[in-house]
Amino acid sequence: MIRTLWAVSPAIHGFLARWMPTNRLLAAIRTRRGLKWGVPAMLLGVIYFFAAACLVAAIRDGGPTWLNALVLLTCWNGFKFLWIGPVSLALLIRSRRAEVRQQRRPASVDTVVLAAL
Repeated sequence: MIRTLWAVSPAIHGFLARWMPTNRLLAAIRTRRGLKWGVPAMLLGVIYFFAAACLVAAIRDGGPTWLNALVLLTCWNGFKFLWIGPVSLALLIRSRRAEVRQQRRPASVDTVVLAAL
């Protein structure tokens, strides 16, 4: 049983990473161009938690119990979007420092020799 789970988990991960909208959005935010959208994406986390609160109220008022699965899903997505804000800021700082280091790096010896010719 564990061997089957071990073998199936990459396929499930690939499917979820490729086709689930929140995972695609988070992957786009993790790119160099998308890092600036990490903090605004945290607002989506707030919206997800608000949706979870509305679903809990609906369940409490006599709604169907299968809505608990949606509550779990919205809370999970809310935590993912709250998490991406600080992570994207850290990645943005790291990439900007690397870019500054790249610009400050002196020209290599080969470039200097070729320029002299």
